[in-house]
Amino acid sequence: MADPDEAIDVSTARRTAAAKPAGSRVLAAAACLLSIITVWTPIQAQQVPKVPKIGYLSGASPAGGALLLQAFRQGMRELGYIEGKTFVLEVRFADGKSEAIPQLARELVALKADVVVASTDAPIAAVKRETRAIPIVMTNATDPVGTGFVASLAHPGGNVTGLSNISADLSGKRLELLRELVPGLSRVVFVWDPDSRGAVLDFKQSEAAASSLHLELQSVEVSSPADLDHAFSAVTSQRAQAMIVLPGNPVTFSKRAEVTSFAQKNRLPSMYGLKEYVDADGLMCMGRVFPSCTSEPPRMWTRS
Repeated sequence: MADPDEAIDVSTARRTAAAKPAGSRVLAAAACLLSIITVWTPIQAQQVPKVPKIGYLSGASPAGGALLLQAFRQGMRELGYIEGKTFVLEVRFADGKSEAIPQLARELVALKADVVVASTDAPIAAVKRETRAIPIVMTNATDPVGTGFVASLAHPGGNVTGLSNISADLSGKRLELLRELVPGLSRVVFVWDPDSRGAVLDFKQSEAAASSLHLELQSVEVSSPADLDHAFSAVTSQRAQAMIVLPGNPVTFSKRAEVTSFAQKNRLPSMYGLKEYVDADGLMCMGRVFPSCTSEPPRMWTRS
């Protein structure tokens, strides 16, 4: 496992800085969730055993979030669960539209899902607002304690548990690495989603780090697909010398091929928070491997 501080793998065309998977930051999962769900209804000779219903909520588009959904389904298959037989999966994508997330969360709660998997901060917050009874397993949460999703990593409390993709503590390291890569670096554009509470924490940490490194941090906000073209224009007009794209943004993640293509065309050295951007020809990243955040919850449910 890569060291959380400076584990950097240099390839022919790019450098990928991989931060340690959540590891010690991974929250204690709800013990044997699927096992608990299965035995909620006593199995008697005259009864049909209950098939657990799992809700899955993502802020991304179906195409952009397909990789993560595939990883989740693969994790279930590896544990012997068969979709449609031993569990039912109700999937909802917000298609990058943050305003659609609350309604989708209400739909899953109304369907009486036995557990809801929510990916990234906005979907997690939306489901948490709708229910205190249904277990919520978060994936790719930016900072679950800082955002108020859980009381602490050791003792989450409430009905929320899952995996953390803490990113704010990497803010300074990303800037330091860019400064090493780009001689004379003075202006860095920061592409982020202000609607994500975790991203707000990350932005504040990055501002403090940029000040100590004598760098000018230029904010470019992307909260919906319509913001992306404007963001590209803003990056160009601000004459940025490097770019950072935070994790936890369903829009930029869904459009990651466009984002990395823009950086290449404008010869803009860029740091991403997820490896999937590098897979889409991005220069380098510092963060955890995103699909592992999504394939891991099924394994967590079966731990005792």
